[in-house]
Amino acid sequence: MDSLFSYGNLGASDDAPGQPPATALEALRTVFGYDSFRGQQADIIDHVVRGGDALVLMPTGGGKSLCYQIPALVRDGVTVVVSPLIALMRDQVTALRELGVRAAFLNSSLGPAEAREVERAMVQGEIDLVYVAPERLVTPRFLDLLDRTRLALFALDEAHCVSQWGHDFRPEYLQLSILHERHPMVPRIALTATADVQTRAEIKDKLGLTDARVFLSSFDRPNITYRVVPKKSERQQMLAFLRDNHPEDAGIVYCMSRNKVEEVAAWLNQQGREALPYHAGLPAETREANQDRFIKSEGLVMVATVAFGMGIDKPNVRFVCHLDPPKSLEAYYQETGRAGRDGLPANAWMAYGMADVVMLRQMLEQSEAGDSHRRVERGKLEALLGFCETSDCRRQVLLNYFNETLPEPCGNCDTCLDPVETWDGTIAAQKALSAVYRTGQRYGAGHLIDVLVGNATEKVVQQNHDQLKTFGVGKDLTKVEWQSVYRQLVATGLLTVDLEGYGGFRLTDAGVAVIKGQRVVKLRKDPVLERRRGVHDALRRHTARGGSVGGGLSGEGVSRSGARGTLSAADDALWHALKDCRTTLAKAQGVPPYVIFHDSTLLEMVAQRPRDHATFAHLPGVGGRKLERYADAFLEVIRQHG
Repeated sequence: MDSLFSYGNLGASDDAPGQPPATALEALRTVFGYDSFRGQQADIIDHVVRGGDALVLMPTGGGKSLCYQIPALVRDGVTVVVSPLIALMRDQVTALRELGVRAAFLNSSLGPAEAREVERAMVQGEIDLVYVAPERLVTPRFLDLLDRTRLALFALDEAHCVSQWGHDFRPEYLQLSILHERHPMVPRIALTATADVQTRAEIKDKLGLTDARVFLSSFDRPNITYRVVPKKSERQQMLAFLRDNHPEDAGIVYCMSRNKVEEVAAWLNQQGREALPYHAGLPAETREANQDRFIKSEGLVMVATVAFGMGIDKPNVRFVCHLDPPKSLEAYYQETGRAGRDGLPANAWMAYGMADVVMLRQMLEQSEAGDSHRRVERGKLEALLGFCETSDCRRQVLLNYFNETLPEPCGNCDTCLDPVETWDGTIAAQKALSAVYRTGQRYGAGHLIDVLVGNATEKVVQQNHDQLKTFGVGKDLTKVEWQSVYRQLVATGLLTVDLEGYGGFRLTDAGVAVIKGQRVVKLRKDPVLERRRGVHDALRRHTARGGSVGGGLSGEGVSRSGARGTLSAADDALWHALKDCRTTLAKAQGVPPYVIFHDSTLLEMVAQRPRDHATFAHLPGVGGRKLERYADAFLEVIRQHG
């Protein structure tokens, strides 16, 4: 990897910011290049700077990092940031050092001499922030190092990793309460982008933050457009979606299995989209190389299992696609939250079908977890399936899961953009459930649909199912429509999957109630055609709702789309020239392009066309260090484009 000291020695005048900023707002302006805080940032930072403990729940791209990075610059001493991933530490330290902040990390990627130098700098007070993995932090050697260091703050990032109910559980997080036990006067801030009520309570309990002030921001990501489509040919569906909406953009495609990851990545390359695979079965060096390419490239697609993504700081991921649904809404929120971290429009697209519903229910019922755990997981699965099958605003359903109410439909999800029709499916459900019962509760959807539509296949005839009362009673619906009916019956718990017998459908008590006419069934009509709407339309809708665009470190407010098609020809040419300039600078320094400037800052260059250092300095994201290092290069590009 690049040397930790790529930008000069720790404490050297080239990296040190001189006199530390006296106030949080001064640090925001001079170091990070923004004029004002957004949301609860100011309150959180003030509370922590004064020495208070805090639990911060803020959506991805909401500016969580600033909530400990600015106190680290204002408070006296070293801030220790607990971070779960080596790649995340490296990226954040790289970005901070670009800003002139004295930052370092301690992990297994460092050689002994480099590690000793960081340890010496900590004891001597020559750095402001040090990032460390939880596994290293709880070792006797590191705890002794902390005893010899003047400490400003403990920041516990990705705090949801403490939850044993979550898919990102890290057992070492359970030991982090030792920090308060050994250093009770040092404030702590725990941060996460996703935590339901149960996970929040677990964070407070396990980390000893029962008296911490809780800052709960809105979970809404208004710049993300949510879409769920019924599976037909999901690869082709996804490719059409990418060609229509994201021909040049970087994004992530999630698949359930390792084999599918590799197959889809190879297939995308055959279709002309550069893609790389990522899953836990690949050699560590391959995973690291692929992730590094993704972070440093502009238009690469990463096809991955859920092993990829936590802590990815790449702000211009424009889409996240799920070819298989995740196991819970919490996982879905976290994974889709990796899109649009810069606040510009992004898409969350998921293909979902009957086989997915059956598989998810099978995985749950076959779990060896205890009854209480399975009860929790069953509730999480029901919430996910409800989100997929809803005819209401998806954002309202998603936010309601986190106990947040959105008063009006968002206007920026598929069910708002293309309202879904619902129909009284009681009779259809009775027919479908009757077919399950009369065939012996042994068959899956394919055979049952043949019975309903009167398709006398060899299997149907052999089983004498062409003699049943239900044979042919469902000719009023097509096979595709019956697939939708069965999918919804399984999703809503009227049918279950027999795991001990033939693997077919079985009636639940709720399903029996439908057959007896004791329950009405409301079904949604799957959309026949998907309208083609790009992220540009999403941006216009978002800003019309009063939403701010431009996330990243602070509240930069770009009020226009940065995508091709909404820019004039001259602006589009300048946009690409600025991106080329950024790429050249990034390659020369071996850093990701977004470390130089975010897309939102480049868009402001296109809009404002600054001509000198004074006007360039007022662009969002341009602090003193970046003004000095990069203004001339970008001003020259702007001058060349009139």
